Amino acid sequence: MWEPDPTSPVCSFNEWDPLEEVIVGRVDGAAFPAWRVINEQTVPPGDWDRIEAAVGAVGAAYPAAMISAAERCLEGFVRRLESEGVRVRRPDLVDSTRPFASPDWAVSTGFCTANPRDPFLVVGDEIIETPMADRSRYFEALAYRRLFTEYLRGGARWTSAPRPRLADALYVKGHAHPAEGEPMRYVLTEEEPVFDAADIVRCGRDLFVQRSHVTNETGILWLRRHLGPRFRVHELETRNPEAIHIDTTFMPLCPGKVLVSPEYVDVERLPPMFRSWEVRACPEPVPTQNDPLRVISRWGAVNVLMLDERRIIVEARQTPLIEMLRAWGFDPIPCEFEGYFPFMGSFHCATLDVRRRGTLQSYF
Repeated sequence: MWEPDPTSPVCSFNEWDPLEEVIVGRVDGAAFPAWRVINEQTVPPGDWDRIEAAVGAVGAAYPAAMISAAERCLEGFVRRLESEGVRVRRPDLVDSTRPFASPDWAVSTGFCTANPRDPFLVVGDEIIETPMADRSRYFEALAYRRLFTEYLRGGARWTSAPRPRLADALYVKGHAHPAEGEPMRYVLTEEEPVFDAADIVRCGRDLFVQRSHVTNETGILWLRRHLGPRFRVHELETRNPEAIHIDTTFMPLCPGKVLVSPEYVDVERLPPMFRSWEVRACPEPVPTQNDPLRVISRWGAVNVLMLDERRIIVEARQTPLIEMLRAWGFDPIPCEFEGYFPFMGSFHCATLDVRRRGTLQSYF
């Protein structure tokens, strides 16, 4: 059976082995995207209009005050990671305010490089560029080419999923959230494979993925076929009609323990393998005070980053979660991060763990 090269600069199999090297995103040059087909589905109906009004400059650079607040949070986060012995890398600076086009469509801006978790999945010594469904993020991976070329030369594998066309046929015209009791449905069709890496969490040989407004069944099929029999890809159900990214819903913290959003996850419907694990619901999150857009779910509290099986970075104001984690045997590290929230993520989103000290194992 295939085993990764232990000398590769890229090696990460799960969410909790000791973190040695990580990429942290940037907000410099960020633009608030004007293309809204997906984004308006990931918030309560009609809420995207309020968010656009709060930004005040749709399709242009983010307001300077939001950039500055996010940069302060990122600087503090990077210092904390480095003080804990983690090597931090950053993507190249890019100007996301420039327009671009394909033969099928055009957008007036990109987005940003704040969230490297979304376009890339690390499985062992392989970096997989994902086929993202958001047109505004089509060229986001370019900011990481210099780093990935360095990793490639050092021994890592680097793969790109089929580049999606993102034509109109991929999106459901007039999509509406399902009514109570109706089957879950999303804005994507099955026209071609698309998925965001942030819809996936890793537990060694087992990966868990959810369908969402950025991940379709065909994308999950591509990932399952690409990884082959050495890994098992399981689909998790969500109760969230606005689903985007599993890391606000379901977060494995260490072998035998997983944190979930009680609103989005029906614990009784988790795969049977989790019956031997401790599954705990995140306490009701403390409302944010320093996020002018309120663009991410309150269950962003679940979006934590494990430094090893005990140390866990948590947003500083989430006192109930911090206390619960401490009582559960973890060592929470509070870190202020609300100023970063307008860029649509938290700690797990803002990072790509390039190297964790561990080996490929099965935990089930």
